[in-house]
Amino acid sequence: MSSGVVVALAVVAVAVLGGLFLVTTSRRSDRNAAIGLLARETMQRDRSARKSAVTTDVAFVATPLTGKEVERAARGTDVAVIDRAPALPRPPMDVEQLGVTRRQFLNRSTIAMFGVGLGGFGTALLAFLWPPPGGGFGGKVKVGKLSDILAAIDTKKEPVYVAEARAYIVSYPKDSLNKAKKNYAGPVLTGMESGVVALYQKCVHLGCKVPWCGTSQWFECPCHGSQYNRVGEKKGGPAPRGLDRFAASVDADGVLTVDSGQRTEGPPIGVNTTGQEAEGPHCVGGKE
Repeated sequence: MSSGVVVALAVVAVAVLGGLFLVTTSRRSDRNAAIGLLARETMQRDRSARKSAVTTDVAFVATPLTGKEVERAARGTDVAVIDRAPALPRPPMDVEQLGVTRRQFLNRSTIAMFGVGLGGFGTALLAFLWPPPGGGFGGKVKVGKLSDILAAIDTKKEPVYVAEARAYIVSYPKDSLNKAKKNYAGPVLTGMESGVVALYQKCVHLGCKVPWCGTSQWFECPCHGSQYNRVGEKKGGPAPRGLDRFAASVDADGVLTVDSGQRTEGPPIGVNTTGQEAEGPHCVGGKE
């Protein structure tokens, strides 16, 4: 017998068995009682109760209904339709109890959030533009005794850095005051007459912090090579002018005060009131 015949017989057998299984299952479900299947122990107790009963109870001897019989009985039964009672009208709500509508609440919340945001932004903007009343950058900073500051500059051969004012304090030679009066004025010249200059630390080219070069005795910017002499006058590099400077004043007790909120632009290119040239090798690069 070939393998094809065996396969065909197997398929036929499986089909016949599947059909018998479906028929048996359908007849069993049709014969089952509509009340469902009971456990074996429950059925045994039910039989013993029927045998010991003195009178015959119709409920015990009655034949259970099948599923199809229940379906036939349900088709012939009219379902009573009960009219629903009309809904009672809702009483009008009091205006005070209602408060605000959802739209009013959302609109007012949106306006309030915008107001808070704009108020915070405006406050921050004013705080940024308005100089602080006390010390710190943007206000007046007391540096110390002028005599002590000039002594420190002369001893260390470098400017005194005041971080609170973001400024360098350098000494200004008295023999250069005649030239200074031709190029400077106001509180900057007043500080020079006292013997000091307060230079802003930021390079006027692109804003880098300009460090002091101890070998050349100049300020030399490491970003793009701008160079300034000891008093912040432009000597080389791409800077468009000298270093900006703050107002400096000395009170009756000899205390130097730097007003970092009063800034003056540095002198134009070509101003060299002290005539100071590089005193050694440059830290950044050669002179322009």
